[in-house]
Amino acid sequence: MSKIKLSKEFIKSIVKLALNEDLYPSGDITSSLINNDNIITVKLISNQKAIVGGLLFAKQAFALIDSKIKFIIKIKDGSRVKKGSLVALIKGKAKNILIAERVALNFISHISGIATKTNEFVKLAGKKTRICCTRKTIPNLRVIQKYAVKLGGGTNHRFNLSDEYLIKDNHIASSDLKSLVQKAIKNKKGKKITVEVDTIKQLKSILGLKFNSVLLDNMNIKNLRDAVKITKNHYETEASGNVTLKTVKKIASTGVNRISVGSITHSAPAVDFKLEI
Repeated sequence: MSKIKLSKEFIKSIVKLALNEDLYPSGDITSSLINNDNIITVKLISNQKAIVGGLLFAKQAFALIDSKIKFIIKIKDGSRVKKGSLVALIKGKAKNILIAERVALNFISHISGIATKTNEFVKLAGKKTRICCTRKTIPNLRVIQKYAVKLGGGTNHRFNLSDEYLIKDNHIASSDLKSLVQKAIKNKKGKKITVEVDTIKQLKSILGLKFNSVLLDNMNIKNLRDAVKITKNHYETEASGNVTLKTVKKIASTGVNRISVGSITHSAPAVDFKLEI
């Protein structure tokens, strides 16, 4: 499994791209109206309960605009906050703070949103079942989004197509299930193998083959329970398909080892933060 690395250089490069997007082609023409000698102190405040994440991205946004801006972090990434909580203080020239404001808030809002939504699923699933993210991420933001999932207590699934074999329905539709699994076993070279099935019959057809995990796709609760019993002590089990906050607890009660949830990355609502002068 590829490891997520939030190096200083990575954070700097991705924030620089975001600032370039916001400032092309003529900079912040509105903030240029302000006298840049005005020194202000701004509070970064959460407008709702949340798991906070992305503070280093926000800090970098201000630093790239003006290295003299002080970004004083009051809590750590992964902290749980209440509505009205002070997250950070920003001190510096008003004009430069306003230039970086939206980019900084965008990073914090998005990362915190994923962390918060993930944590809701994690709490409902309980301690015995892991909540995993998928590759349903915004292109070029996968590292950030999977980092946010970990902040919320979730588990990262494979990061890219090279991490492990994941034989899914369209692979099977294009070939033969059992032969694909056998080929993966023959060529695995230390890689894990996960096989997706959507019926008990499919599952039984590959029992005994030496792979790691079985992905139980869109199965009802009865079939999930049966699949867990059949595979016990043989394969790790994962449930997937249209998992919601209303259904995740019942799915976890079947005894599956993990539940993958695409919505925690592709549909998590942003957390509302504000800068208060």
